[in-house]
Amino acid sequence: MQTVLSKKVEKLLSLVEERDREDVLRAIEFLEERHAGQKRASGEPYAVHPIETAIIVASMGLKKEAIISALLHDVLEDTNTTYEELKERFGETVANIVEGVTKISKYKIKDVSSEKAENYRKLFLATAKDIRVLLVKLADRLHNMRTLEHLPKEKRIRIAKETLEIYVPLANRLGVWQIKTELEDLCFMHLYPKEYERVKEFVRERRAKLEEYLKRHFIPKLKEALKRANIQAEITYRPKHLFGIWQKTIRKGISLEDVHDILGVRVIVNTVEECYLVLGIIHNTFTPVPGKFDDYISLPKPNLYQSLHTAVIGPKGRVVEVQIRTWEMHERAEKGIAAHWAYKESVNIKDNSIYGWLKELVESLKGSKNAQEILENIKLELFSEEVFVFTPKGDLLVLPKGATPVDFAYHIHTDIGNHCAGAKVNGRIVPLDYKLQNGDQVEIITNPNKKPNPEWLKFVVTSKAKSRIKAYLKELERERQIQEGRELLENLAKKLNIDRQELLEKIKKQEGIERDEDVYLLVGSKKLTKERIYQLFGVKKPEVKEKDQSPQVRVRMEDIENVAYQLAKCCNPLPGDEVLGVVAKGKGLIIHLKGCPNLEHFLKHFPERVVHVNWENAQGKYPAIVRVWAKDRVGILGEVASTFAKHNANILQAITKSLKTGEAVMEFTLELSNAEHLKRVLQALRELEGVEKVSRVVRA
Repeated sequence: MQTVLSKKVEKLLSLVEERDREDVLRAIEFLEERHAGQKRASGEPYAVHPIETAIIVASMGLKKEAIISALLHDVLEDTNTTYEELKERFGETVANIVEGVTKISKYKIKDVSSEKAENYRKLFLATAKDIRVLLVKLADRLHNMRTLEHLPKEKRIRIAKETLEIYVPLANRLGVWQIKTELEDLCFMHLYPKEYERVKEFVRERRAKLEEYLKRHFIPKLKEALKRANIQAEITYRPKHLFGIWQKTIRKGISLEDVHDILGVRVIVNTVEECYLVLGIIHNTFTPVPGKFDDYISLPKPNLYQSLHTAVIGPKGRVVEVQIRTWEMHERAEKGIAAHWAYKESVNIKDNSIYGWLKELVESLKGSKNAQEILENIKLELFSEEVFVFTPKGDLLVLPKGATPVDFAYHIHTDIGNHCAGAKVNGRIVPLDYKLQNGDQVEIITNPNKKPNPEWLKFVVTSKAKSRIKAYLKELERERQIQEGRELLENLAKKLNIDRQELLEKIKKQEGIERDEDVYLLVGSKKLTKERIYQLFGVKKPEVKEKDQSPQVRVRMEDIENVAYQLAKCCNPLPGDEVLGVVAKGKGLIIHLKGCPNLEHFLKHFPERVVHVNWENAQGKYPAIVRVWAKDRVGILGEVASTFAKHNANILQAITKSLKTGEAVMEFTLELSNAEHLKRVLQALRELEGVEKVSRVVRA
């Protein structure tokens, strides 16, 4: 067994640059030490798997750090090795790649149906900050698929399905053709063994005859035509992979016997110009098949695959498919994105590429003297508008980037959102405005007594969360208006000296309303005014100032306008003050001055009930309490009162007291327009002779 392992190490080292072999050997020694005693299902030492994975990575043309990462890709998950230890021994880049592969490996894929598999592929792409994470993971999966026969049948089928739905499309997106086709054939073998054997036998029976035809008839004629045009080219043929042949029969609804192109001819030249020259020569030498030409050079595939595809009728009437490409295109077609590291120049990529990151990668390599250095700095930025998270049961959800636990809660169910009291992410309590990250597992803590907090509107991003929170706030406002309408009608009934129910019935009849609640709502929302109610009873509105008359001002909370409110009597806030609102059931918002002791109590014990608000269109007069300390002398009270009058501050109440110290303390409740008005009044008071101190009164 050690001999087998030694041969694998020897093979790997043959693919590694000589200057890097010592570091690679050091990584092999480390993994053998850490995986010592561990066995694979085949009975082989576990070390065989990471070494085989590294061989695949090296075969893709990747360099030292990717190869070492492949060797160590399981040590974080399967041994007691830590990230810090990896970083210290092999560098931060290797540690990051291994950590990335480990993170992807920990995702438990519950549903591999086509529609849900796309989300897992996006998750992998979005999680991998370094493209090499994906390439190492693909290599890891390829070797596992090569040794799948050692697992129970049920597990083999599950892994093969997962590979076909997730890893094959991932390899295709990265353009890693060699890995993609081998994975497809391995999945085909395990998922559809009878069909696999049938296609395999079909290809075996016909391949020899087709090879003979190409060698004796088609390729010699093509070589002769290219020689006359003085074009140097390498002409090869390749068998189509089995899964691709089987898919063609399904896609076109034909039998295997109708598939004639199991071998394809490939012409590789030096320049793009020669690709098109060769195409013209082939079409002049053989008869083109109509509708069988594709130009992937001018219009590359999303994974940057480039080639000319055509089909012609060769000697003896056989249809032959031909691909024409440059050596660089060929390298990219076989190795995908991994091939880009080898080139300092790139082809001109059109803007139709689906994944801009691939385009940017190629563009960044133009004129570079060190492609490897550029690679190390390139980060994968895919699906930047989405975040992929898990429920506690392991189901994968897709939310917009910037989504929070509150968005997650409403995504699950409105009731969970409405009663969201807290959240755990990856087992740890987080704030409700925490921005979810790819791969997070989210658990919502609910409490039947908790209600939506208007403050959530500041950080939620999903339309569902916003609409549900606003719906709650509207319902809260509706309840407040009903309560206010009930109280107003009770007061009116007393003033009119009639029974409240009699008043209700009269209004319902006049307005065509059936329910008492709807009357309260009309009155509380001011849609049914007191004047209109007085008219219903033929009573003239009393010419007195109503105590419940509110100043003309609007309060806005986030994007909800005209929010009903009351001014807190403890601190008497004025328009222009810094204020916060406290949500009070049945009363709407209570507006408090910042720094108010009562507000501080709510912030400490009930922060979910405190919201930001803005004053708008402030008109009218508002109460505020001012305290004045002054030397007690004749005329001081008159001067203070005169100052108030001079600055248009009406006195609603005054309390004065003389102290034994020779001072006078005066407290006034004033009517003021706004905070700036108060500031001017206080400044004027300070300028009076004998005034020692003035302040605004805020009561606890």
